[in-house]
Amino acid sequence: MRPATSATDTVHILVAVDDSEMRQLIVDYLGTNDIRVTSLPDARGVEDALARETIDLLIVAVKPPGDDGLRLTQRLRDDSDLPIIMLAGRSDEADRVMGLELGADDYLVKPFSNRELLARVRALLRRCRSRYSVADRLTRIRAYRFQGWELNVRLRRLIRPDGAVVALTNAEFNLLAAFLNAPQCVLSRDQLLELSRLHNDEVYERAIDAQVARLRKKLSMGPVAGDIIRTERGFGYVFAAAAVHVS
Repeated sequence: MRPATSATDTVHILVAVDDSEMRQLIVDYLGTNDIRVTSLPDARGVEDALARETIDLLIVAVKPPGDDGLRLTQRLRDDSDLPIIMLAGRSDEADRVMGLELGADDYLVKPFSNRELLARVRALLRRCRSRYSVADRLTRIRAYRFQGWELNVRLRRLIRPDGAVVALTNAEFNLLAAFLNAPQCVLSRDQLLELSRLHNDEVYERAIDAQVARLRKKLSMGPVAGDIIRTERGFGYVFAAAAVHVS
């Protein structure tokens, strides 16, 4: 389920929040900002609503009556990449962490301002649009080639210049694809988080450095010397090698 793709498209958000006053405030505020909103008093009707409507983003409380928002998020992530913002109480740190691990894209601690919610919604939709632009391009590309290496997109296989196959985790494949989609361009950590589908959170900001380090180590295994992924201090990273794609 992809977000609206242009400024003229009407974003459609599904809100499943048990607190009726909070739910109405969200509906009214998002509505005044040209966002279409469908609201539900609990999570039980979410999957039926998703089957009937084209929804761009879901806002769900962690523990609405009738169904747990955590269980719902886990079920949705099994077969959907729908952007999800989770609402949680200030004391529910364990639930917030679990929600992110199960696939929620962002969370807000209650109480929160409507302006912050709108900013989170817009930021998440921007991240998803960037992510989908890379994903759409990958559907049209068979492979990327750089310095004798080849990343076979369809087989998700990285092949060294000497023909050996280098195993990649899903996160490493997504990260390398993000780099190859913008070679020789500086990408910030936020951009890499968005494009490689990692969560935009302080914990995961540190994780992107670890992912880059692991990917850099695997690329150093090849017979071609040189640092293919270069650190740009204060900015992020740049994939230094020229890359071509095979459609």
